[in-house]
Amino acid sequence: MSDWLFSIFPNENFIDLGLYQYGWEHCEPSHSFGPASRNHYLFHYVLSGTGTLMADDAKGVTQTYSIKSGEGFLIFPGQITTYIADKKLPWEYAWVEFDGLRVKEALDRTDLSRNQPVYHSRSKEIREKMADEIMYIAQHSNESPFHLIGHLYLFFDYLILSTKSAAPVGSSKMSDFYIKEAIHYIEQNFQNNITIEDIASVCGINRSYFGKIFHKSVGKSPQEFLINYRMVKATELLKLTSLSIADISSAVGYENQLHFSRAFKAIYGVSPRNWRNQNK
Repeated sequence: MSDWLFSIFPNENFIDLGLYQYGWEHCEPSHSFGPASRNHYLFHYVLSGTGTLMADDAKGVTQTYSIKSGEGFLIFPGQITTYIADKKLPWEYAWVEFDGLRVKEALDRTDLSRNQPVYHSRSKEIREKMADEIMYIAQHSNESPFHLIGHLYLFFDYLILSTKSAAPVGSSKMSDFYIKEAIHYIEQNFQNNITIEDIASVCGINRSYFGKIFHKSVGKSPQEFLINYRMVKATELLKLTSLSIADISSAVGYENQLHFSRAFKAIYGVSPRNWRNQNK
């Protein structure tokens, strides 16, 4: 039987870099997971043993990768993957699932992509520091959310440093300004009946261009970001108040409670009422 640790992060109210779940497992021979896709980024680091990753590339074609100890692999949101432990030398790995406003921008500074999902470190020393951070997170689920997020930032820093891309990352100061303005507007008006046209208008640009630069910077469409932001706020109200589901629906910008419940379940997998019962 496999040895393992698994935890779900209790607080998702971190916009720039958020943690969703994390753990460690020493797999049985031929243990497999998938095919499946994720809503967020999921990074595995192989501590010992070997295994195989099968993952769709950017064109949707399944590629197969052999991965050994000291290496890892990154699964991207929406990417279909299957991974299998070796029959004779099954892998032991630790993982973290994360997402956030700055994640795509940061990953652009690495060599990792849907076409190159396997992690190869340029520095043994930095790689080991990164592994220490993943294991620390996996073994300290009782620490506060801020404590764990701090170690997630350290993990991310070591990940970037150990696999930094040689290619320079371009930046448009005007695009950054538009994105900051858009996010500020969403933060101040998510409870109102705002549209993507409204957000683009505040930035002074057309919707098509706004959607393009927003997705390039954030990794989500403006609509996806707005929905996710509203759902994060909804979880706060579900957990910290006794407001009815209808009142919470209205408080996060949904006039129709059914539409709110559908959007909530699409992200969290359960209804708002069941989420509240599970997180009291």
